[in-house]
Amino acid sequence: MRQISLCPIGKKVCIFAVLLTEAFFLTAYQCFATTSVISQPISITKNDQSGKVQNESVEKVNDEKEQQKEILFTGQKQTPKTFMEKPESQPNTMLDGLDETDKPDHEKPCKKEDTKIALKTKKKSSIPPQKEVSRVTGYAFIESVIQPLEYELNERFWGWRPNDIINFTDNINNIQLGILEVTRRSVVVLALRISRTGSNDKIDENLENAMNWLMIKANQYWFPSPESKYNQAIDELRLYIDRLERGRARFFIRTDNLIPLLENYEDLLGGCDQSLTIKEDDDGPITSSKADNYFHYAQGVAKALGYIFKGIRQDFYVTLESVHGVEILDEAIEACDVATNINPWYVTEGSLSSIFANHRANIDQPINRIRFYMNVLIKTLKGY
Repeated sequence: MRQISLCPIGKKVCIFAVLLTEAFFLTAYQCFATTSVISQPISITKNDQSGKVQNESVEKVNDEKEQQKEILFTGQKQTPKTFMEKPESQPNTMLDGLDETDKPDHEKPCKKEDTKIALKTKKKSSIPPQKEVSRVTGYAFIESVIQPLEYELNERFWGWRPNDIINFTDNINNIQLGILEVTRRSVVVLALRISRTGSNDKIDENLENAMNWLMIKANQYWFPSPESKYNQAIDELRLYIDRLERGRARFFIRTDNLIPLLENYEDLLGGCDQSLTIKEDDDGPITSSKADNYFHYAQGVAKALGYIFKGIRQDFYVTLESVHGVEILDEAIEACDVATNINPWYVTEGSLSSIFANHRANIDQPINRIRFYMNVLIKTLKGY
């Protein structure tokens, strides 16, 4: 009799039993899952853009877990929030329930003052920093020469007075004459020395015109009037500044240019010193009515020099610093301020031993100081 092998049959039976068992467990699992889902209300929404299904019940469970964490962290219970109650731009955080005093510094709201400061800072930072406007060398000196005379011509009440037919005042007249003399000497040195490379160089046209217009007599009434010509001189100086800024004119701050300028000032101060100390002139003894003329003329000189020394300090600073002359010039500026601020109601010519002031002697002291410092500065620049 032929034997039949049971091995293939046994294998088939085993495979069938395994498949049946898997089918049974899969069916049971699906039934259990369906039952657990049906026990909770389900709201299904479909995303129009991606087509993904979002289960709001799952989001509720997550929110409840987050609330439990918040209760553990803060000790405060909050009302449940759904996923759509808060915009996406403001996500729920565990720090929402904290007081402002308990929150970390980066979570605290800024005060109004801090916010204003922050906005101002932000506004300032958005504006690019502007570069400081630096004037060309020579601008400060020429402007300081112009300003005193321009004030007397166009800003002082009653304007230029030495050429008035009827002179109601004489004090202002002499102040203006002193300022005019300083301006004249400054422009002459500027035209002949400071603006030229040397004696073989031609004179600047604007400076030559200004020098000529300033030579008109101060008391001349007409044909031409000094006011019109002095203003034309100022216009010529401003044209020179404009050309200087455009690189079409020159201004040299050499020592051999500064020394003649200071020597002119020293000579002028020497004349003031003599007129403030003499006892009599060509007309006879110096009385109070005559003393105030000398007094105010010297005061006009000191006033103009005070302006010009500040311009020299700025434009010739390198030249002065090389010989340690800045401190000397500062002393001269201080003496100019002292002389300018002596303002008596009435100039008296008292004896030096009298209870009445001798105002010429009072102003002579700062005038002499200015002259002394000019002399020292000249010697320093010459290397004595």
